[in-house]
Amino acid sequence: MISVLIVEDEELTAEANRLYVERTPGFAVAGVVRSGGEALRFLRRRPADLVLLDLYLPDMHGLDVCRALRAAGVFCDVIAVTSARDLSVVRSAVSVGVVQYLLKPFTYAVLREKLQRYAEFRSTIEGAGEVAGQVEVDRALSTLRGAVTTSLPKGMTEATLEAVAGELRKAPGGMSAQAVGSAIGVSRVTARRYLEHLVETGSVRRVPQYGGLGRPELLYQIT
Repeated sequence: MISVLIVEDEELTAEANRLYVERTPGFAVAGVVRSGGEALRFLRRRPADLVLLDLYLPDMHGLDVCRALRAAGVFCDVIAVTSARDLSVVRSAVSVGVVQYLLKPFTYAVLREKLQRYAEFRSTIEGAGEVAGQVEVDRALSTLRGAVTTSLPKGMTEATLEAVAGELRKAPGGMSAQAVGSAIGVSRVTARRYLEHLVETGSVRRVPQYGGLGRPELLYQIT
């Protein structure tokens, strides 16, 4: 079982990430903390295999957390979770030992694939001994770094999917397709198509809301 520490200052996002990790076979949540200082104290007492690390924390930058961990001799792996799209941040993340980089907002399917790739990578490098040659090293690294293989149906874009998921994260009680569409500037039909795709991938569930007469309103809620 791969233990994961979640470092995230936003309460709703932290809870969503915890549920996502717990839903992924082979992974267990070691803890959830809200700041860089808390993360450092936690890992000095109880090392985890993997850290799901938000880069913009209230007390320090996530990359400074990585540097402090290395300086303290704590060598857990890190998946950076952030909305930062600056390539200089990506380069810095790689230089301090970040093994994967996950952009917010994201769906469960995207995080699950990252975790599964990480688990596969660990399985190829566990144990003592030596590799047979360069091909074996390249194969192990390609497992970790390989492109995400999740594909969207024709006519759908990753940017709109992320926008839809981001709106749902802000509304733990759920949102209608009309509300999501209005929030991101697309039609109800378009929003519903993306929402139904998220339902199919297991990231979202339908929640009927009963109020007045007639058919109940259908809400979509992050799982």
